[in-house]
Amino acid sequence: MSRIIVTTMLSVDGYSTGRRGDLAAMPMDGAFSMYNAERVRAARRLLVGATTYRQMVGYWPTAAAAEVSPADREIAERYAARMPITVVSDSLTGAETGPWREQTTVVPRSEAHRAVEQLREATGEGDVVVFGSQTVWTDLLRHGLVDELHLMLGPRLVAGDARAFTDVPETDLHLLDVRRFDGSEAVVVQYRVQTAARPST
Repeated sequence: MSRIIVTTMLSVDGYSTGRRGDLAAMPMDGAFSMYNAERVRAARRLLVGATTYRQMVGYWPTAAAAEVSPADREIAERYAARMPITVVSDSLTGAETGPWREQTTVVPRSEAHRAVEQLREATGEGDVVVFGSQTVWTDLLRHGLVDELHLMLGPRLVAGDARAFTDVPETDLHLLDVRRFDGSEAVVVQYRVQTAARPST
């Protein structure tokens, strides 16, 4: 069985973007890429929404050939090796998948919960990792379909427009680990979701 792991950057005041969705306002440094590379290394599949997917397919296919950090190069090479990606979307078209067409599966929103349950039940090594995709993962969290939250907290108050956990019910969490990185003021706080609904065996 696989874990559904949500990995997201948060400001100290609880936002995943700045005002008007500005990602540049977020306190991201090299530690963010290093931790994302760890998660990609341990994953067997990505699970994202259409907005995040469009951003990723517009950047990562050319990143391996660019002057990027070793962590970003590792991520780009993993994606280039046809890492499977599931996209929850009613709007994404085949033409938008570009070089990732063969490794991408698009699931309509009405079928998302069952698709995620199947991903969790599947045998094989590796996690299913969610990057970005706040609309997708908050819906999954509401329905008990997230196993772990990995929150990278950056040292800034961004005063954004929408908090990351809006409309999420009370949920018990269990602290798994707190990670720090040399030269960075960001920390990763890893939680297991206590109320996640595991499939019956």
